Amino acid sequence: MEFKHRCEWANTEMMREYHDREWGVPIHDDQILFEFLILEGFQAGLSWETILKKRQNFQIAFDGFNYQMVSMFDSSKLEELRLDSGIIRNRLKIEAAVHNAEAFQKIQREFGSFDAFAWQFVGLKPRRNSWNTISDIPTITMESRMLSDALGSKGFKFVGPTICYAFMQAVGMVNDHVTGCFRYPEITNL
Repeated sequence: MEFKHRCEWANTEMMREYHDREWGVPIHDDQILFEFLILEGFQAGLSWETILKKRQNFQIAFDGFNYQMVSMFDSSKLEELRLDSGIIRNRLKIEAAVHNAEAFQKIQREFGSFDAFAWQFVGLKPRRNSWNTISDIPTITMESRMLSDALGSKGFKFVGPTICYAFMQAVGMVNDHVTGCFRYPEITNL
């Protein structure tokens, strides 16, 4: 078995799988962008591994992250979600997901796609950072503050600058793999 140097945080099988296949890959599909935006909001105060363990349940509970469907969730669906032990049952986060689905569609109507809106904050192409260690990586950047402010002005909830930066990292708006990680050049060359 070949040893691969990874980012330090990829220290369990589940986290390695996510790191090796998804994290930092540039995404331009609105449905997947919505999924990550919602999951990052649910992750606030928790570990990403907790979210990954529940991801399949989230996909079922939130109709495959179909934002049109999520925006139509009514009070009985919200109550069903609050009782669903397969997801994070935080009432405010659940309500924010539904609210954000509505705001997401407003951005699509205004900008043509959420992708066009979000990616403008990095000049429409991935930012390649050159961090040597995980401790070098910031949790907030000027761009994540700008994205957070813009989303907030459009009515989004649970989109603070830290959540926005984690979103930007996850969907490949920034390449924050450390330079010694085997994924750093792979992501850079995508």
